[in-house]
Amino acid sequence: MTWRCSSEASDRTRYCGRGSSRGDSGIVDLGAILAVVGGVGMKGFAQLMSSKTDDWSTPQAFFDDLNREFGFTVDVCASDDNAKCERYFTQADDGLQREWYGVCWMNPPYGKEVGKWVEKAYKASLAGVTVVCLLPARTDTRWFHSYCLQGELRWVKGRLRFGGHKNPATFPSVVCIFRGAK
Repeated sequence: MTWRCSSEASDRTRYCGRGSSRGDSGIVDLGAILAVVGGVGMKGFAQLMSSKTDDWSTPQAFFDDLNREFGFTVDVCASDDNAKCERYFTQADDGLQREWYGVCWMNPPYGKEVGKWVEKAYKASLAGVTVVCLLPARTDTRWFHSYCLQGELRWVKGRLRFGGHKNPATFPSVVCIFRGAK
């Protein structure tokens, strides 16, 4: 599978998807996404963004595509059951307090602490670490504006089906890449 991205997008924001067997390009129209979200109203939006868990195991094929591109060395937000790299930090390891190195994969808990993880990823990139983050596309949050807009964004087409869940996620996703400053 390959990413197809709009050539009209800015250098840091790409609207990407994998395309379908119907022959579409896989390019996501951000305006259309905002129109859909705006059209559901506040009650519908609250339902759209709700979840009973904040632990979402990365779909393996999705991770594999990105791993081929980046060659991850450590999973900074993992459990023994869902780690994607040989080296990983669990909740007991407290990845927020650990020093990050190499090329990091980050699929953080999507609860109220997600902003702290994104801040840590951004700051690690300033120290030379590359961090690739799978995040809920919460464009209305401070952490998204403060940090994600400083990275490269790849909008995920459709809803991901996270590991162990029968249905797709109730929220859109984005891949945010903080390339280590050299």
